[in-house]
Amino acid sequence: MRRLLLATAVAALVASPALAKPFTWAFGGDVLTLDPHASNNTFTNAFLGNIYETLVRHNERLELEPSLAERWETTSPTTWRFHLRRNVRFHNGESLTAEDVVFSWARVNTPGSLARSNLTNVADIRAVDDFTIEIETRGPFPILLNALTQFYVMDKGWSEASNAAASSNLTAREENAAARSANGTGPFRLQSRQVDGPTVLTAFEGWWDRPKHNLTTVTFQPIRSAATRTAALISGSVDALVELPIQDIPRIESNQNLQVVQGPELRTIYLGFDHFRDELQYSDVRGRNPFKDIRVRRAVYQAIDVETLRRTIMRNNAWIAGSMASPFLNGAPAAEDEAQRRTFPYDPDAARRLLTEAGYPEGFAVSLSCPNDRYVYDERLCVAIVGMLGRVGIRVTPQSETTNVWSRRVNGLDTSFFMLGHAGLPLADTYSTLTEVLNSRSDRTGGLNVGRWSNAEFDALVARVAAEGNEPERRRLIREALMIEKREVAHVPLHQQPIVWAARRGIELAPSPDNRMRLWLVRVP
Repeated sequence: MRRLLLATAVAALVASPALAKPFTWAFGGDVLTLDPHASNNTFTNAFLGNIYETLVRHNERLELEPSLAERWETTSPTTWRFHLRRNVRFHNGESLTAEDVVFSWARVNTPGSLARSNLTNVADIRAVDDFTIEIETRGPFPILLNALTQFYVMDKGWSEASNAAASSNLTAREENAAARSANGTGPFRLQSRQVDGPTVLTAFEGWWDRPKHNLTTVTFQPIRSAATRTAALISGSVDALVELPIQDIPRIESNQNLQVVQGPELRTIYLGFDHFRDELQYSDVRGRNPFKDIRVRRAVYQAIDVETLRRTIMRNNAWIAGSMASPFLNGAPAAEDEAQRRTFPYDPDAARRLLTEAGYPEGFAVSLSCPNDRYVYDERLCVAIVGMLGRVGIRVTPQSETTNVWSRRVNGLDTSFFMLGHAGLPLADTYSTLTEVLNSRSDRTGGLNVGRWSNAEFDALVARVAAEGNEPERRRLIREALMIEKREVAHVPLHQQPIVWAARRGIELAPSPDNRMRLWLVRVP
């Protein structure tokens, strides 16, 4: 009998559990919150996609595919009907119904939510029956499915019982239970959460989908120091890194036990200006705002040598940007199009002349808000830019801050001059950049328009892009809108940064241009 039991146990072990493995990975910053509606931070939203789910999702090839909704159809130009899967359960065992989707829509519209900026064209979500919902848009909106890829669905009963029926508010530093606990339908459930420490997930056995991963426990560890992250991978303390320091690529590639995965990311890194205030904050200028003058904005543009930044800071691992929308985004002009080329050449002498013409022959002082753990070499880029601007008379004080502090600053509009990055997500479409970053700021648009640039002609074009179903015409409108922003020098695009991941050799990571770690696709040998 003992032999039989042993043989049975061994057979079971070989069949599947022997393939199941723990997995530990690291990134340069922590998840800002576990509340799926409180953040517009790309990394945070990507992490939460392993716990919470949406009606529709992007796969690793950025193709749309069904998720909590198994199928859908349009019943009118502004009404979409979605049919929910009937076998979906939340991590606490409760079944998903249309009531949870309607509740999540209401929660997205509470004051602390930053997720509503992705759904500005949605007028209402209502239940038809327990497993059918209708989404009404404000007008024809052919890319609704893309917009829904960041609409995380929460359990109504759990949220209300946890006093989390409204979104946490990160800007106001108001948290509720959903900020540090979670109950989704996704492939992994939360086991423990430690801010700025390890966050541990376990595979959810009741997941409705067929997992491709072979993971049991997943530990995410934020490691702010680039050198420490690399050392952790080499020592075996972590299995994988999202964001390997570029200077460490040769070192990792020469290690037969490790591998590097890299390629272009959708994200464009750029500088933005305060276009709104009459007097500039964090500046020695009194009674006026230099950045309201296009000559000053152009001076900043022409004082920055983006080729030197690419070569020396980014070590040739970046793609110089001439537009706020990456050419890799759906709907964006092609790389060779005029809309993607730099508007003005690097010319510090021209920058000095422009400052003099604008009434600043001696330049002026201003602070630059910059993260030091969010983008590839963000702080180094800012330091180099400070030096370049100083040579034309703009005396810049860098405000280098961790992501959580910097994000509160930019979301609170407490900045005059800032570095930001945007990847056109969650839509993976240029419309996301147009409506979130460049559209005039309102309660429905411009959630990431930190400088509050506003142009009525541009806004009218964005509204037309949202409703246009003819792809060639839609691309023409997008190009026209981007050219307006370029002519006004509303921002200074720098480059598209690279995706550089690293892992133990043999680990399958399924990387994607949206830089998301889809844990349900990870396999460990």
